Amino acid sequence: MSAKPINSILFVCLGNICRSPLAEGVLRAVLAERGLDILLDSAATSGWEVGSAPDPRSIAIAARHCIDISGQKARKVTVEDFHRFDLVLGMDRSNVRDLRALAPAAMRDRVHLFLEFADGKAHDVPDPYYEGQEAFVSVYRMIREASETLATRLEARASVPDSGQASSTM
Repeated sequence: MSAKPINSILFVCLGNICRSPLAEGVLRAVLAERGLDILLDSAATSGWEVGSAPDPRSIAIAARHCIDISGQKARKVTVEDFHRFDLVLGMDRSNVRDLRALAPAAMRDRVHLFLEFADGKAHDVPDPYYEGQEAFVSVYRMIREASETLATRLEARASVPDSGQASSTM
């Protein structure tokens, strides 16, 4: 992958009410702290929750860390998203499979597993929907750590002049 700056990121999970809205909100807060301006959004691979606000437990854990995600609304990922976003990050391997199946062939390289892309850990962010509040705390922690690492990588990438050379840093 070239050192082309990443100007837009889409987070995707199954319903777009627990993990992906939280990831969007957390990375937005981390980027704001660092003065980075990147377009962020989130979406679902399913259409079950379209139009719904994030899960109240995701809203609560975000609010506990002074992040407001309450205004987000779930939507389903579209083919246009692969043209609009430089990076499409699935929360788990199932999301990544679904995204790669939907993506135009030339844009499949934009799709990555979030934790693997952020910090090299090939782990899923588990869906906390059927779990208790502690699962949301754990998911928040995973997303926060990965977002900090990702922001550091984005900062480094933004400061590298585009020489047209391939880069192994991302």
